[in-house]
Amino acid sequence: MPTYPGISSEAFRHPLDRQAEQALRSVPGFDLVARKFVEFLTERPQYVFQMGNSIQVGPRQYASVYQIFRDCLRDLDIYPEPNLFVSQSPIVNAFALGQEFPFILLNSALLDLVNEAELRSVIAHELGHLKCGHTTLIQMAIWSTQVISGLAERTFGLSLLVSTGLVMAFYEWLRKAELSADRAALLVMDDLSPVVSGMMRVAGGSSRYAHELSLEEFMRQSERYQALDEDGLNQVYKFMLYNTPSAGVFLSHPFTVERVHFLREWAKSEEYHQIRQGNYVRAQAPGAVEVPAQTSEAANASASQTEVDELRRQIDALQQEIDRLKKGG
Repeated sequence: MPTYPGISSEAFRHPLDRQAEQALRSVPGFDLVARKFVEFLTERPQYVFQMGNSIQVGPRQYASVYQIFRDCLRDLDIYPEPNLFVSQSPIVNAFALGQEFPFILLNSALLDLVNEAELRSVIAHELGHLKCGHTTLIQMAIWSTQVISGLAERTFGLSLLVSTGLVMAFYEWLRKAELSADRAALLVMDDLSPVVSGMMRVAGGSSRYAHELSLEEFMRQSERYQALDEDGLNQVYKFMLYNTPSAGVFLSHPFTVERVHFLREWAKSEEYHQIRQGNYVRAQAPGAVEVPAQTSEAANASASQTEVDELRRQIDALQQEIDRLKKGG
């Protein structure tokens, strides 16, 4: 397997991911919301929960999984080592969270469904999220949906800044972030097949009928899905399937076959081949989305009422644009 010493996340981040994050971070008051969110709401409770309810992977717990994990850390030049947990769950899934206490969680059903190469691809994908510093915004997107649906009891006044339009913007970024993490998986694997095969299994794999799955047919399905866009009405349906505000439903991932399309395109690109040859952007430390700490009360109150008003104006403008697109307009 190739290794990429000193690689920066900017070497492989998808431009749509980068643009969406820049748009979010340019909104006045965003940094204040981010700091308070990380401090009070999700960071430590998630870490404590996993430590208390899951199996922490290490040299003497799931040793073979741990070795795969260590290999991926080396390949993507990620340090210090985050935590890795396995949780008992029948749902085939994995995710990465945390900034001060970063960790990756693998559901037990995932371990039972995928082979070793596909597992390596999944772990590399989740490490790609950590490398790109996606986790803070991922947690904020989840929390913002809870605020809209009334599930978040402690909002510290931040609920005034959250609207359906902002939630939709968060989830649009989430879907773009997956494209960057997929690229990290391809870099580690240096082979498109196990990455796409893992996606296929997560989409609808079966241990019993695995011998009847066709990777080639799954790739052809991804192209048939792209061809649906030739009908403009299908594009509207796709948008509505991703975002259903009335039901509080916002999909956090692109449809799997859409991810396959984007990754196959990148695998054929000159950018990808240059990275494989060692020509990539380097950094002194793993890529991360920083949320600078402010110690004084004055600093914590730095977002003025004018900034909050401007934030709400921009959110309202975004919601109007979304409504216009939904009407085909």
